[in-house]
Amino acid sequence: MTTAQLTDARLHAWRRFLQAHAVVVRRLEADLMAEHQLPLASYDVLVQLVEAPERRLRMTELAGRVLLSRSGLTRLVDRLEQEGLVRREACGSDARGLFAVLTDEGLQRLRDASPTHLRGVATYAVGQLDEAQVSALCDICSTMLNHGR
Repeated sequence: MTTAQLTDARLHAWRRFLQAHAVVVRRLEADLMAEHQLPLASYDVLVQLVEAPERRLRMTELAGRVLLSRSGLTRLVDRLEQEGLVRREACGSDARGLFAVLTDEGLQRLRDASPTHLRGVATYAVGQLDEAQVSALCDICSTMLNHGR
């Protein structure tokens, strides 16, 4: 598609997507901070690690999974490490590589915060959609992700 094919309807859909994303993210962040003093970006890192084999990911792989630059992720992992939620481990096969590893304390913090996050997702986002809308949203996001790679 060329920029000439960006109709008013397509631009309107894009703006609504960005607005909806911003509103949902702000609300999720506010809830996590109010109830757990945990920023949404930190929660996202903890989720990525808990879902990884052995609760660890190489820093480069983690950076690709979260919405942060490498330097932003490094600063965030520094803070999470200071809080005892994550630790770094050297990569045996690559002397320069590092793993971010979820600690037991990080796992507990994630377990404590998850109900708040899931309640927010239901309240502010997908809980407002019927099944057809959920399916359409999944299809739309998959299409956008597949073309963005």
